[in-house]
Amino acid sequence: MQAFLKGTSISTKSLLTKDRGVAATAGSSGENKKAKPVPWVEKYRPKCVDEVAFQEEVVAVLKKSLEGADLPNLLFYGPPGTGKTSTILAAARELFGPELFRLRVLELNASDERGIQVVREKVKNFAQLTVSGSRSDGKPCPPFKIVILDEADSMTSAAQAALRRTMEKESKTTRFCLICNYVSRIIEPLTSRCSKFRFKPLSDKIQQQRLLDIAEKENVKISDEGIAYLVKVSEGDLRKAITFLQSATRLTGGKEITERVITDIAGVIPAEKIDGVFAACQSGSFDKLEAVVKDLIDEGHAATQFVSQLHDVVVENNLSDKQKSIITEKLAVSRYFAHVN
Repeated sequence: MQAFLKGTSISTKSLLTKDRGVAATAGSSGENKKAKPVPWVEKYRPKCVDEVAFQEEVVAVLKKSLEGADLPNLLFYGPPGTGKTSTILAAARELFGPELFRLRVLELNASDERGIQVVREKVKNFAQLTVSGSRSDGKPCPPFKIVILDEADSMTSAAQAALRRTMEKESKTTRFCLICNYVSRIIEPLTSRCSKFRFKPLSDKIQQQRLLDIAEKENVKISDEGIAYLVKVSEGDLRKAITFLQSATRLTGGKEITERVITDIAGVIPAEKIDGVFAACQSGSFDKLEAVVKDLIDEGHAATQFVSQLHDVVVENNLSDKQKSIITEKLAVSRYFAHVN
């Protein structure tokens, strides 16, 4: 009887353990199936160099370098959202493969502390590490690491000067890629040690193509006018355009995205408001102008956005060249004070 009870307790315990195991497995598989929400900018970032849009010269040179598994020090510069960071990350993935990528690449951007001390310690220590080994897929693996310094134009001159010596000493084991918007803010000794590539603002056609591709994959309904306006307000910045598209999708909740929705999302002042200000200026009445401007302030529109849009209206209007030059000069002064304040 005792043996029978003991056997029963063991079998019951094993059954309970088994049930718990099945439940845990089911729970974990359920968790794995539930995909984490990812910003579309990251989700549709190019995974290889061939996927980089509208930068043919850069892609051609990088592909030649990748064929020989070699890479010079690089300096990428150009407007934001044109694919600078995506290009070097895609090239690094192709060089090292997914397994070695994390070990061989050090990425620092403006959000990190990048004074002279970081260059002397973190960057220098990483650059001094020697690397060896081969990729699991049998492809040739280069005997160097890559240090990516994003937004390098925000580094101090002292930090850039310290980096110069590190680039020189560790050339056998490390390649550097500097990324910036303004190449004039990088010191001459650094630019002379790098192959420079300018990234062009993306053409409207390329942007429309990419946005329509993302809209199709995400089952987003967007009108032709909506796409055209989205490209216009993003000003060649594909990252901004994709972010606006995702925000507009969340706002509409599955309905069609129109030009009006993009205007609300992008913080753009409606064209009729700008035309109203311009008409008030032409009327010569201070009272009318004051009423229109007060209305703009009450609606909370940004001063820099207003000056930028008014500038476009002035340039496209049928005014004489002299009138345009006088107005744009005043707008330049206004824009400066709008930024300062």
